[in-house]
Amino acid sequence: MSSKVSWGNATEILTAAGVEEDTSFYRSFTEDNEKAVLTVPQRIQDAWLRNDPDVFAEVFTDNGSLLLQDNQLTSREQIRDYLSAGFEGYLRGAHVYGWPLSVTFLTPEIAVAITEGGIILAGESEIAPERAIRAVWVIVREAEGRLRLFSHQSSPIKS
Repeated sequence: MSSKVSWGNATEILTAAGVEEDTSFYRSFTEDNEKAVLTVPQRIQDAWLRNDPDVFAEVFTDNGSLLLQDNQLTSREQIRDYLSAGFEGYLRGAHVYGWPLSVTFLTPEIAVAITEGGIILAGESEIAPERAIRAVWVIVREAEGRLRLFSHQSSPIKS
């Protein structure tokens, strides 16, 4: 099912966020609305690359939810605080990389994307098998058309 409502132009969304568009990220998801939805994971990847907890948290709704390892964070502020500590500590210099596996529109305002990827720690050039994950992204289209992340949950992939 594809959303009949426009979710926006991916290039414009990323440009407004100061993110360089990686057109190869979309893979087979080339419909305009699919690409727009997939700007959310690209924005998160960019925030990780910058190690910027403010940019990371801003992608979420105010009551956004992030399940990262054993940590269930349930607000933009909790997410910002957690990533701030991480980027100053064990995640300093880390970034994430992933690619989409599916994009599904549940309503004209809610989409779910599934990605695969993982965390690449400082000094590493690829995702270590123990840090490979599959993630579920619940993305909402707010009234003014802005795309935000309502919920992100990742799960390790056993090798």
